[in-house]
Amino acid sequence: MQFKRTEELRVGMRLARPIYNKNGVLLFERASKLTDQGIASIKNVGLIGIFILEPAEPVPPMSEEDIEFERFQTINVYAIMEELERIMNTGRTSRLQIIVSDIIKNYGHLEKKINFIQNLRSVEDYKYKHALNVAILCAMMSNQMNLKVEDRLDLVTAALLHGLGDYDLIEKLCSSDPNVKRFCVQADKISESAEAGKIDSAIKLMEGSMILAVAEVFDNMTAMSFERPPESEVAAIKYLMNHEVYPRKAVDALVNSVNILSQGVCVELNTGDKALVLSENPMDILSPMVLCFGDNSIIDLSNKDAYGDIEITDIMKTMDNRHEMDTEMLAKYGFGK
Repeated sequence: MQFKRTEELRVGMRLARPIYNKNGVLLFERASKLTDQGIASIKNVGLIGIFILEPAEPVPPMSEEDIEFERFQTINVYAIMEELERIMNTGRTSRLQIIVSDIIKNYGHLEKKINFIQNLRSVEDYKYKHALNVAILCAMMSNQMNLKVEDRLDLVTAALLHGLGDYDLIEKLCSSDPNVKRFCVQADKISESAEAGKIDSAIKLMEGSMILAVAEVFDNMTAMSFERPPESEVAAIKYLMNHEVYPRKAVDALVNSVNILSQGVCVELNTGDKALVLSENPMDILSPMVLCFGDNSIIDLSNKDAYGDIEITDIMKTMDNRHEMDTEMLAKYGFGK
């Protein structure tokens, strides 16, 4: 799989991922071959580029939920961009609460984890995609932590407005919901504590602030951009777990919201071996049961007495940051769903 800028697109190239317009209407299915008209349409949509399959490469696995997640992202990135630009130009909101309600409706009541798929970001759209992804994470994590309904609404609103960086403006926009500003201020305090390497014990943290701070770090670390390669989800979780300024209950809420080391993920071990995750370990997400490709041995990383020196260093990734799946190998050893 390769990322091609719009000006590099050529007739006959196959799409690796579906393309939608800002209203969520499907323009091109995966594996579609580009035509002159298709390239013109992609340029009109305003995309900086797209993922293209290699000539003999099969279409990568994507569930219906994954596809819907990408469609939802596309629709709401445009909506957030328009809303934040309106706020900066007029100091007033128009559709903010509609966007908040839509995010909570779709991702604030889930009883299972999702694949948190990242899209490539440019300098121009980074803050809008970041705001959306942090808001989605906050909706899922607040559900895991059983926040009150009003706190969930305030938290997702804070996630969308946090990037404005203007506390006075946020306070003005949300004068009837003071927790929105409080969440933003405290989340910044947590970030400052992380940079300083110590916790400010004088601050009594609200749960919403904890969630916002953790979601911000996770999305920033795993985001794809032209400026730097993304960190893996494993690296992001290790970072959050190893820095005590990020409250563990908020990190656990994140782990219980998105797939990190679920069944079928291919990983790299500190021994240099590559392996397949056979079963997730809900008690210790970083210590699942794995099948080593080199000698077909099965290792239960939760057994510290036997395998205490072995750990997962990273996830094997495709170019679009999606984990590689070996479902045939999984089924062969009786672990298929």
